[in-house]
Amino acid sequence: MDLTLEQPVHARLITAEDQELPVPATLRYAAADPFAVHVDFPAEVSLAGEGATWTFGRALLEEGLGGPAGTGDVHIWPCGRARTVVELHSPFGMALLQFDTLALRRFLLRTYAVVAAGGEDVAAAVDEGLQALLGNV
Repeated sequence: MDLTLEQPVHARLITAEDQELPVPATLRYAAADPFAVHVDFPAEVSLAGEGATWTFGRALLEEGLGGPAGTGDVHIWPCGRARTVVELHSPFGMALLQFDTLALRRFLLRTYAVVAAGGEDVAAAVDEGLQALLGNV
């Protein structure tokens, strides 16, 4: 079964001038890709004028809700009790976003209702990853 969850959320983009700008986003989780969560941003908030999707590990989201987590392009950490910071790095720069912690926790719990922690099919994920990398070689 290919079940996909989507949850609209409101983020706040923290600017270099410490202003908070509202940013709409959608959290997405697909049972077909059980290790990943996606954050979709609409075209109107992108510098390139195109929608953007960031994908990172569901385990990273869970870890970041409890304390600082992440290496590389995505870092997540709590900011007080009510907010969680998601820091995204790309070749074009860095974005610092704050999300409502309760909304992120609610989304994470919904993902576990679809695919329980530890219930991910590792063999299928490896096969899909190899197919994506190697094609029909």
